[in-house]
Amino acid sequence: MASSKKLVDVQTNDDESPHKWCVSLGEDVFKRFFSQASPIAVKVFGDGSLFSPMLFGKFFDPSDAFPLWEFESDILLSHLRSIGQSTVDWSQTDEGYMLKAEIPGSGKNDNIQVHVDNGKVVEICGQWKQQRDSKANEWKCGHWWEYGYVRRLEMPEDADWKHTEAHIYNDIFLEIKIPKFDVA
Repeated sequence: MASSKKLVDVQTNDDESPHKWCVSLGEDVFKRFFSQASPIAVKVFGDGSLFSPMLFGKFFDPSDAFPLWEFESDILLSHLRSIGQSTVDWSQTDEGYMLKAEIPGSGKNDNIQVHVDNGKVVEICGQWKQQRDSKANEWKCGHWWEYGYVRRLEMPEDADWKHTEAHIYNDIFLEIKIPKFDVA
């Protein structure tokens, strides 16, 4: 079976949007939401998903930026890998940074968005459930976890963020490559 590869447009802007995710996902809210969650919401926010608030071993709001590349994935995700539940991997080479993650949902991830804000944060988000009212484009300003998912990651200082590339493989796997500045 041949794999399909689709380029994801990486949007960049020079101004951060601090109010985009204006409602924080607190631990108590997440536990209440997750206890009543549908099977797809469990897949979106469950153990091992890039978008799980519990991915890093303790509660961490996915809408807050996290310095992912300061940690080794083998160490940070060892508990999930030991039970075969990790769908995330990242690495660093001399050339750049690589993030690979399974995108939750039921295939056809046409709504995945990758943004680089002011060269400081890479944001991965998408909707897993459509809103019923006419404010479908404003889902990020309310209880966003009821409709979508996000993970915000701090960019390393040596990241050449303007050349960030993202691809979706087989409508399921996201791969983001962030080159390092040439130090020659």
